[in-house]
Amino acid sequence: MKVSLNWLREYVDLELAPERIGEVLTGTGLEVEGMEKVESVPGGLEGVVVGHVLTCGKHPGADRLSLTTVDIGRQEPVTIVCGAPNVAAGQYVLVATVGAMLYPTDGEPFRIKKGKIRGEVSEGMICAEDELGLGTDHDGITVLDRAYPPGTPAAEVYELETDYVYEIGLTPNRSDATNHLGVAFDLAATMSVEAGEKVSVRKPDTSAFTPGTAPAFPARVLDACQAPRYAGLVIENLQIAPSPDWLRARLHSIGVRPINNVVDVTNYVLHEYGQPLHAFDLDKIGGGQIVVKKLPEGTVFKSLDGVDRSLSADDLVICDGNERPMCIAGVFGGADSGVSEGTTRIFLESAHFAAGTTRRSSMRHTLRTDAARIFEKGSDPNVAVEALKRAALLLQEVAGGKVSSQLLDLYPAPVQPLEVDVRYQRITDLIGVDLGRQRVRTILQSMDMEIVRDSDAQFTVAVPTNKVEVTREVDVIEELLRIYGFNKIPEPEMITTAMIVAPHPDPNTLRELVGDLLAANGYLEMMALSLSESRHYDGRDDLVGINNTSNVHLDIMRPDLLLSAVEAVRHNQAFSQRDLRLFEFGRSYHLEGQDYREVNHLSLTLTGRRQPESWHTAGDQQPGATYYTLKAAVELVLQRLGIDNYRTAEAPTEQFAYGLRYHKGPLELVDFGAVAGAVLARGAVKTDVFYADFNWDNLLRVLPKKPVQVTTPGKYPTVRRDLALVLDGSVTFADVERLARKAGKQLLSAVNLFDVYRNDEQLGADRKSYAVSFVFESAERTLQDKEVDKTMRAIEGSLVKQLGAEVRR
Repeated sequence: MKVSLNWLREYVDLELAPERIGEVLTGTGLEVEGMEKVESVPGGLEGVVVGHVLTCGKHPGADRLSLTTVDIGRQEPVTIVCGAPNVAAGQYVLVATVGAMLYPTDGEPFRIKKGKIRGEVSEGMICAEDELGLGTDHDGITVLDRAYPPGTPAAEVYELETDYVYEIGLTPNRSDATNHLGVAFDLAATMSVEAGEKVSVRKPDTSAFTPGTAPAFPARVLDACQAPRYAGLVIENLQIAPSPDWLRARLHSIGVRPINNVVDVTNYVLHEYGQPLHAFDLDKIGGGQIVVKKLPEGTVFKSLDGVDRSLSADDLVICDGNERPMCIAGVFGGADSGVSEGTTRIFLESAHFAAGTTRRSSMRHTLRTDAARIFEKGSDPNVAVEALKRAALLLQEVAGGKVSSQLLDLYPAPVQPLEVDVRYQRITDLIGVDLGRQRVRTILQSMDMEIVRDSDAQFTVAVPTNKVEVTREVDVIEELLRIYGFNKIPEPEMITTAMIVAPHPDPNTLRELVGDLLAANGYLEMMALSLSESRHYDGRDDLVGINNTSNVHLDIMRPDLLLSAVEAVRHNQAFSQRDLRLFEFGRSYHLEGQDYREVNHLSLTLTGRRQPESWHTAGDQQPGATYYTLKAAVELVLQRLGIDNYRTAEAPTEQFAYGLRYHKGPLELVDFGAVAGAVLARGAVKTDVFYADFNWDNLLRVLPKKPVQVTTPGKYPTVRRDLALVLDGSVTFADVERLARKAGKQLLSAVNLFDVYRNDEQLGADRKSYAVSFVFESAERTLQDKEVDKTMRAIEGSLVKQLGAEVRR
């Protein structure tokens, strides 16, 4: 938010330096993020003074130049060579003295130097209008219409204004400071406390307002909860024209573009009072009345920017008597009812709309107007009529308007100041300083916060209606601290802090650990949007919908990370990046009844060649990434986390053409495999993609209690034995491994499935053959064949008995 210092000075006497005022504002919670010096003319005409031309004659060395002597208020006149045809003795002119920097209307700035022109000394420059940046006229030098004392600064002649504009980072809880008057009240309150006496704020005088004799313009509000107050006036005899310089300067200083005198007045009052106004061309209001209501879903409304907008059934709309929409309440006006060059009569609206209603409409239609920003913070309903009177008086002044109607004010349930109980001891406990009862009263009085009841232990304060966020005891205490001064709170001699114990397992540490591991193995981290399109998930009832007005097709929070990964593959392939190893830490979102559930994931995505292209193998013979490439990466992650003894099942077929699921009981750890063709088709990818989806939350749940231990490789040789087993189709390798490890006890170090064979004619229906290797090892000695054979017999017996396996010899 931009605030003009000169504008503030209209309401409160400020003798402080601009930098000090910025410090005071920051101390009250209105953080000044920047301060800019603004001049109505660049450079402020510094170094330019009034000169009296004493003599003017021909230059001895040039026919078109004049040699003048000019009194510029010094002890001796100066000699100036001038090329303007209209220079003459006796004139009062504007002289740029030596050293002055000029900022012409066209061209680059330049500095005036003492020098010789055609052999004659020139100690300055008699200036034309465009040379000073005052206009575009270059027909001759500027001749003043009356005499000024020589040496008078040109800035005084033209009454130039130098302003300072503060950029304030306004927080959402400061609805009272969305305007210059609100900021002025904060400054006055702070200075009152520092000076020990009341510093008053001069509010605009509206006592001269006189309503017209015609009846108030008819209006109906069909939902008083959404529009608690609706006021307005009819103003006639308007002459649409550019605004006067003072009004244009005020708006320019805060970055608002002047349009015409009527619109500019509404903008001026908006930034003065924090009360949005809207002017309707009275001759364009059909049906002879205004109706504030909601229209059916899909009603077309043409806004001021010429865009046809489809209204929502939740948008509050200002309609005419024919139910034609003229304005989205508190947000944006319509193209067919606004002020134009031919407007002579207006209905001037000043209303208070509910904050939530305004914000939803503003976001839905992506119309982030100044009015919407004020209403959504919570405007003051009790200032609406005062601002309306102020605007009416200004329109009489700058546009020749005349108030012709009585004042319309629909305010069925006036908002009263909220009464809040505050304990004196609680103030001391929270601030850390005993302010004392008298200082508390002084601060509250400086903010016009009336104490309605008082006792030894506590008091009750009436909170002004412009402070909509001050609703609790702690809020009132914060107001006291703002005005007292954060910097006045003494620093304690000793600062203590509690030891922070990181949780076990620490999710951030593990995330960095796994991320570094994957990066070291050639994977790149990706970050996809958490938004997706519902059309990709037809039939699902657990989708979390959102109202995305910026990108309407992205209408849900993503229920999985798979589609994001496939879209990332498509995007990279479009830029000829076909060999991809990607990983992402992200969340999925699901609706469970009336609640929402977020699940943390780690995804791996593989496609393209397994290794970079090299001269060893021709391009079309480069080995591609396979399911087993992905499987190795999955097991690498689990191994690094120290997770083992997991079970195996098939991956879900709606996502994978084939693949596995690792789980521990009901906890799913990871699904991985080749992405199903239907999913690839949704992402418009035609190459094979291999994908792994870790449930990161479940991984953290099954982490071993002790950290991963590093052991020395065995010193003794291993012994391998192979078995060919014929099994039922329902038996999994996980079943084989579980029984083998149980029977192998301490000697069995590894079990691996290295071949699967199916043939119904040779093996029987629904039968398969597994080729399984068993590796035995002892950390203490070299194993003997007989003890290995004994263990193998135990394994064979267990498999035959428990699984009905047949051992092929």
